[in-house]
Amino acid sequence: MMKSLSHGSLPSLCEERAKWDNKIQYLLTCIGFAVGLGNVWRFPYLCQTYGGGAFLIPYLIALVFEGLPLLYLELAIGQKLRKGSIGVWNTISPYLGGVGVASMIVSFLVSLFYNTLLAWVLWYFFHSFEEPLPWKECPFESVTGTDINCEDSTPVNYFWYRKTLNITANIETNGPLQWQIILCLATAWAIVYICFIRGIETIGKAVYITATFPYLVLTIFLIRALTLPGATSGLMYLFTPEVSPTLKNPKVWLDAATQIFFSLSLAFGGLIAFSSYNPPKNNCEMDALLVGCINSATSLYASIPIFSILGFKAHSDSNNCQYRNILALTNEFDIGDQNITLENYDNWLKDLNGTYADRVARLDLKDCNIESFLEQSASGTGLAFIVFTEAVIEMPGSQVWAVLFFIMLFSLGLSSMFGNLEGVLTPLLDLNMVPKWMPKELFTGLLCVVSFTVALIFTMGSGNYWLEIFNSYVGSVPLLVIAFFEIIAVAYIYGIRRFSCDIEEMTGSKPNIFWQACWTVVSPLMLLVVFVAYVVIQAMEHPTYPAWNPEYVDFPMTEDQPYPDWVFAICVLLSTLPCIPIPIVALYKFIQFTVQKSRREHPGQNPYENDGYLSDL
Repeated sequence: MMKSLSHGSLPSLCEERAKWDNKIQYLLTCIGFAVGLGNVWRFPYLCQTYGGGAFLIPYLIALVFEGLPLLYLELAIGQKLRKGSIGVWNTISPYLGGVGVASMIVSFLVSLFYNTLLAWVLWYFFHSFEEPLPWKECPFESVTGTDINCEDSTPVNYFWYRKTLNITANIETNGPLQWQIILCLATAWAIVYICFIRGIETIGKAVYITATFPYLVLTIFLIRALTLPGATSGLMYLFTPEVSPTLKNPKVWLDAATQIFFSLSLAFGGLIAFSSYNPPKNNCEMDALLVGCINSATSLYASIPIFSILGFKAHSDSNNCQYRNILALTNEFDIGDQNITLENYDNWLKDLNGTYADRVARLDLKDCNIESFLEQSASGTGLAFIVFTEAVIEMPGSQVWAVLFFIMLFSLGLSSMFGNLEGVLTPLLDLNMVPKWMPKELFTGLLCVVSFTVALIFTMGSGNYWLEIFNSYVGSVPLLVIAFFEIIAVAYIYGIRRFSCDIEEMTGSKPNIFWQACWTVVSPLMLLVVFVAYVVIQAMEHPTYPAWNPEYVDFPMTEDQPYPDWVFAICVLLSTLPCIPIPIVALYKFIQFTVQKSRREHPGQNPYENDGYLSDL
């Protein structure tokens, strides 16, 4: 078998390579890459889904035994070998070159839909300056009047599904390209290119804003949100755990493990690339602990204003629900106006129920308990573009809060895009796949143009459906597989003792028994369990997607439609495509090694070299 490169054959640390201006730039870049949109719009959703604070227990366990060890490993191996993802794994063993290729493919595919999210954020940001906000009321046309879709739904849903996405009724109907979203997408890629044009030189400057501004906005939102009516209800829902039923649910542990794994941006290759620009003597252990803990603390910190605002929205929805019930009771029993109020509503309802139970039952009054509204969970785009925008309408100075919110989302997404693009560009540069005559700035521009062109699929009427597919399948199984091979490569091929010596050389001390136990046993076992559980859960049911179909009998509720077979085949392809280079590269290297070995053992003979030929000399 072909041997891994010896310690003496590792790339010289004297090779010229770009460096960070200072340690702060590096840490801010790593934090900005790790802290992304998922910290704001997925972590609160999982807390809301799984009984508030109870979700923190499996989340923290996954952080300690899965997230931090993998983060430490990536930062350390990148700093030691001073290469991008492909170069690192190819250096450890040529058979592992496919692991780096897989990371590069995942980073490219994720950057396609991630920047589309930023395009949608820009679209909402531009409209946040209007008075009133365009999602506050249904648009009225002098000829056609109010759109029936808006009347049957809500202004917020209408602006998102019809005005922004112009969404089709199903994924099989593509619909036209949305020129306004195309312009926003082009703007988003132009901003990414400008910030990325000279690699870490320009990234290092941009992260001073993109990595810190979201914390300023979150703090402003926190102060404002805590003063809103209903904020206390939201916070109590967050911090009151339902431990017993929650922890018995295996899906809670699966979601906790995947959330901490994906939120740290592991296996993308971006963190390896960023750490490769560090000086050889740098405490990567402290970096890993700092980045990992700040990432998780940000999720918790963001949850407080988010749940405060969700509590405010639930309080408003509960009051509006009671007002509708009060109107129904007033009309039914001919009660004078202002007699039934929010304060005495429960007493009136109790008295009327006791006397006219049949008449009250016929009114079909709604349950206006604030808890029921808090349980109406939303994630991702649903939280950002529907739930949160609806809550902002009710806040005084709604334009200001909308502008701040979407600037914050754009900053979070932009700093994550730096890592995604670095995970593609650095491996290509390290492998000398960029022509020498082509400036790096030009190659980066071409990469952005190609990405923009491919991402046009997400600007069609069916684009949101395809984006959800990419989000669900590209960012799941491939990352688990890549991370598993990464940790096996370092622990058992590169060697845990050798790796520990490298860390001692870089930091001055060997990793303790906890890190070594995680790298050799605990973390790979957890990854394997999460992978198997994920595949089993996915195999047990045919995947469906929520479609916004005006013809649906329960519209404006979304209709759960099964994926057509050809779409499901694409889902499987997206889950497996990034992983294919791992066995292919290993097989190619094995065949190459076998052929070379055969040539060494049976060298070609000179046709004149035989016993029947005698030299005249």
